[in-house]
Amino acid sequence: MNPDFLYRIRGIGKTFPDGTEALGHIDLDLFPSQFVIIAGSNGSGKTVLMRLLVGLMDPSRGTILYQGEDIRKQRVLIRRSVGLVFQDPDAQILGETVGEDTAFGPRNLDLPEGEVERRVTEALTAVGLGEKKDSPPRRLSGGAKRRLAVAGVLAMGCGTVILDEPFANLDWPGVLQVLQILRDLKQRGKTVILLTHELEKVLALADRLVILHRGKIEADGPSEKVLETLDPQWGVRDPRRGYPTVKDCTWLP
Repeated sequence: MNPDFLYRIRGIGKTFPDGTEALGHIDLDLFPSQFVIIAGSNGSGKTVLMRLLVGLMDPSRGTILYQGEDIRKQRVLIRRSVGLVFQDPDAQILGETVGEDTAFGPRNLDLPEGEVERRVTEALTAVGLGEKKDSPPRRLSGGAKRRLAVAGVLAMGCGTVILDEPFANLDWPGVLQVLQILRDLKQRGKTVILLTHELEKVLALADRLVILHRGKIEADGPSEKVLETLDPQWGVRDPRRGYPTVKDCTWLP
């Protein structure tokens, strides 16, 4: 099956054993090669939705299709094709050097060592860390650690990258490093699903904006149209207050 959509989400909800409802009733289609921002304040359900998209947890109700099949049947494919960059980049560091860390995923695919090395070199070059291949990853800056996480995703050959609050705790240079990687992913035709509340830094790159509030989708569509309906109660700040247009909403020079 080769559907037009990458993900088709219908009626999903997530309720935890203590009765907390993290997601209400979510209907959402996500398409290949789109750059989608899912925006919401803390507690809106963004991280829970992310975990559902990569199969780290199951919904309490509803269905998620990935490439036309139930996500529960696609876990192996998702691990190979969907890369996840956590909010805390230290949580993803597994190697003693930058190169070893990047090689971790491809080696788990049982690829020949020559192919692993080729992918590692290509991925580290793409994110500007080629000269750091033999360096300890924990000595990298916050922005460089997030670039390292993206390198691991690229080395796996993932066509989709999901990033959870990638600008958290970064200074200006770190934010610019991440934005440059995001722009490169977009230019490469990757599917980018970005979870953030900091629209002023990145909105210009987005093809689509989704607003999540208290576990429900409040708005979904082209950024300008969504911003026209923005409700202050949703906890998302209108980034145009400091910029002339949506296309100016980025920290990229």
